[in-house]
Amino acid sequence: MATDHSKQTEAKLRQAGLRPTRQRMALADLLYAKGDRHVTVEELHEEATTIGIDVSLATVYNTLHQFTEARMIRVLAVEGNRTYFDTNV
Repeated sequence: MATDHSKQTEAKLRQAGLRPTRQRMALADLLYAKGDRHVTVEELHEEATTIGIDVSLATVYNTLHQFTEARMIRVLAVEGNRTYFDTNV
């Protein structure tokens, strides 16, 4: 049975025009679970793999860029080779 939080995540993805795949749901849950925050692709990938989410670095990269295009998150800053994504949209 889906929790209220996962239902909210699914609704947020659908509202943004994205299909709520297992990996998108898991990454969105991680992104929004801690409130407003700034993350890099590498940081989110490490968080995901640490808690047992089987996701590649490329999938995290692509998903964050899809979330950006859907205006769920925004690019905050690019520093050297690192891009920071902001959940406070």
